[in-house]
Amino acid sequence: MPRYRAADLIRWAGDILQTAGVPPQDAGHTARLLVRSDQRGYGTHGLARLTSYIERLGDNAFNARPDFDLQRNGAAWTVDADGALGQVVGMHVLDAARPYLQNEPLLWVTVHHTGHLGALGILALEAAEAGFICLMGQRTPPLLGLPGFHRRAIGHNPFAFAAPAGPGRAPLVFDMACSVAARGHILLAAREGKPVPAEWALDRQGAPTTDAEAAAAGMLQPAGGYKGMGLAMMIECMAAALGAKPDAASGTAMQLAAGGAVSRESAFFLFLNPAVAGDGEAFTSYMRHWIDYYLESGDGEARVPGQRGETLEMASSTSGLAYPPGVDAELQRLAERLAIALPPPLAPEP
Repeated sequence: MPRYRAADLIRWAGDILQTAGVPPQDAGHTARLLVRSDQRGYGTHGLARLTSYIERLGDNAFNARPDFDLQRNGAAWTVDADGALGQVVGMHVLDAARPYLQNEPLLWVTVHHTGHLGALGILALEAAEAGFICLMGQRTPPLLGLPGFHRRAIGHNPFAFAAPAGPGRAPLVFDMACSVAARGHILLAAREGKPVPAEWALDRQGAPTTDAEAAAAGMLQPAGGYKGMGLAMMIECMAAALGAKPDAASGTAMQLAAGGAVSRESAFFLFLNPAVAGDGEAFTSYMRHWIDYYLESGDGEARVPGQRGETLEMASSTSGLAYPPGVDAELQRLAERLAIALPPPLAPEP
């Protein structure tokens, strides 16, 4: 499989996004975060999403030139993202939060009408690299069900947590959907004609299935059964219910219809600055000591969330990125359709 230099892919993907009307800076942010997702092992949320992003920009499901509306109310902000690409939303929120958090311990941001945020762990990581603890989540349309359910009952509502771990150490990063497997893995398996494990999903009749296409049309199973359902409900409360607005006609609290479009969803960001919320040096010291204790407890087998991603990202900086045949072929088709050639692959190692 051809391997590409990450910087070349970022430039190429940025050029591709600009053909859909995305301004250069926003295209650059989106391309960088998509490629960084690939670099850190989030393959289902990297350039594999680029074709669908272009399609959604083309049919106005995503807004290439959004008009952001940021409302500040003390430490609780609200952003109307106007259908923007999620990566653009994430960087917009983080750029606005940075100066505020230099002197404030906490910031809560509710986001309305955002596009797909991509790999939430990448956005949380960028916040942690800026020195902040970050918890974030996104409401999705219903996707989860339990055996015997006749329809999707609630979103798989992904969330991520990241925290700085001190100088010279990669941040701790934890990212998960509330399903056994992210839907992107099922879509990728369906694209490549591969089966999926029976515990991943249910068909439309609520029965476990290994057929990726039936799984994609059916329901995802929650991680840990009722525990995963509970986590999905928690994110629904924070990402959707907390920011809900009264319906002008009925006066009842409304967010989005149960089958709302994934291009206009709600999310939340919670930022904490440990240097202001407490003693920054004590926080760093504690993080260092408990992480060391944890790693030593595994006799070389333990790994902190985010550690593998850091290793993969560093390796990709020299060895480049390779994609599964189905994804590589899709990127080639996109390049040909838009007449923007993929960058030349790296020369194979001798």
